[in-house]
Amino acid sequence: MKTGLKIGIAVGMAAALGCAYVHRRVIKAMIKHEPMPKAPEWHCWVKPENRRKKLMEIKAVKFRKDGFYTQPFAFGGEEGVEKFDHNIRYRGSMQNYLIDTGDEVILVDTGFPSDMPEEKPDEKSSGFTGKIISSYMEALENLGYKPEQVTKILLTHKHNDHSGELRSFPNAKIYVNEAEMSADELQGIPNLVPVKFTDGAYYNFPESQKICDGIYMIKATGHTNGNSIVIVEKDGLFYMLHGDITYVDEALYENKISVVYDDLPASRVTLDRVREFIRNHPTVYCGTHTPQGYENLEAKRVMDLDNPVPTVFPEIIFSEQEATGIYVCSVCGYVYDPAEHDGVAFEDLPEDWRCPRCKQPKEKFNRA
Repeated sequence: MKTGLKIGIAVGMAAALGCAYVHRRVIKAMIKHEPMPKAPEWHCWVKPENRRKKLMEIKAVKFRKDGFYTQPFAFGGEEGVEKFDHNIRYRGSMQNYLIDTGDEVILVDTGFPSDMPEEKPDEKSSGFTGKIISSYMEALENLGYKPEQVTKILLTHKHNDHSGELRSFPNAKIYVNEAEMSADELQGIPNLVPVKFTDGAYYNFPESQKICDGIYMIKATGHTNGNSIVIVEKDGLFYMLHGDITYVDEALYENKISVVYDDLPASRVTLDRVREFIRNHPTVYCGTHTPQGYENLEAKRVMDLDNPVPTVFPEIIFSEQEATGIYVCSVCGYVYDPAEHDGVAFEDLPEDWRCPRCKQPKEKFNRA
């Protein structure tokens, strides 16, 4: 008898015996009115290359809510703040983003440092980053991730509300525009990778760097001299994780630049390129300082510059707060503590004093 035939007969007999055994157990259970026996479990081995890969996910890491930005702050970069209405305030929040590729966990920015105090805005405040939901690290944990899982961090720019927890990720390489490498916020961090944007143009953006399949860093200077945006390609959409190209989506629709910039002409060039890209590609626009960022993400909302999403204005109640003497920059998060400045009260600083970090004037500071 041929070997193949012998194997076939043996397999058939084994199957028949197995079926007879199961059949006998079923009949016995029926006679004695016992619970039916469980069907046998079968485990199939699948080649690694044929296993379904986990789909890429983009998630918002939310850590502040119920903030606001006034129209002069969000719109006044080119035309001047006096052209706009201080009493018009747009919703604010704070969130950064996480990309789970299935193979690795990538962060886009890392929020405020955990010890950053909450601001106490008043009617004169031009911006308020929001009430603390949790620290950035707690927000990350609430999404089910640990610092050790993070393999890459893509930094849009140096400001403390984007770079605050970079030191908390021991296994991550931190990709940053090489122009930001000398920034005070980044000194003493060993795992920085300077991005030189050597991969040429990405559609209408002249300089880009491919990080991995479907994820790109784009050179987008203006807000800072080393500003970048991140674009993720997923399911036919382009997710633009842009940091601070605009603080609120209303500025994107109205084609306005905020008052926060290192280079105003470069900010105009970048915003023009962003708007051109959005007109020509289905883009989900995900900002840091407005709940519109995560709302767009969760709804997979494609931006239509000719049909703006209706503005939802925030409800704001200003209340008197006990003074601590500490003030926080609403732009970059710099903390002015009189105890660290020879006891000089913030109110006693010269009117032309500016934030040591982002060079914004005193009016951009809120009480803490």
